[in-house]
Amino acid sequence: MMPAPFCDHGPVTNSAPTATDRAERPRLADLGAGLVVVGVLLALMWAEEIVDLLPGTNFDRWGVRPRRVSGLVGIVLAPFLHTGFGHLIANTIPFAVLGGAIAFGDSKRFVEVTLAVGAISGLGIWVFGAGNSVHIGASGLVFGYLTYLVARGVFARNLWWIVGAAAVLAFYGWMFWGLLPTPRVSWLGHVFGALGGVAAAWMIHSDHDTPDDPVRTVAPE
Repeated sequence: MMPAPFCDHGPVTNSAPTATDRAERPRLADLGAGLVVVGVLLALMWAEEIVDLLPGTNFDRWGVRPRRVSGLVGIVLAPFLHTGFGHLIANTIPFAVLGGAIAFGDSKRFVEVTLAVGAISGLGIWVFGAGNSVHIGASGLVFGYLTYLVARGVFARNLWWIVGAAAVLAFYGWMFWGLLPTPRVSWLGHVFGALGGVAAAWMIHSDHDTPDDPVRTVAPE
């Protein structure tokens, strides 16, 4: 056993954690928890694409099929399905960067944004997508993460988030070209994903992050 270190006033003993220590530990743990969630989702995407190489798998058929009851399952599964590793790699980097920016320090917020964006993007495709088509890929989530990061500072009236939004636009603003109609690309997923990101920012930040009205103090007469 190593001897306890000494200071000017004698040996240093291990003291009980203070309230401040206990308050800081969950925050530090949550920093990693959010990134773990992002990593798990990416790992599932990559695992699915590897398994889909096996003969007879064809998981891509489980994407969103517009206006078919059986196609509703694609709202949940489509973000994990891709047409190949090129498609998957194109989504992996922005998913990791933008999703990580949301998840860093707040895993619950990342889950909330992901569910909102995924639902709006998937339902939008299911209602308005072309018949006899199958829509797959995580790009709807990526566009939702992008617009959420841009819009949340406006709804929350948070200066630092607005500065962060400017940085996001500087690096990923070019992605907005993906909202334009493009043959054989699920651009509707991009559009509704982007709308989902704005909706998520509005739902999460427009009311809850608004400062309360100051309490008036009335002097006695």
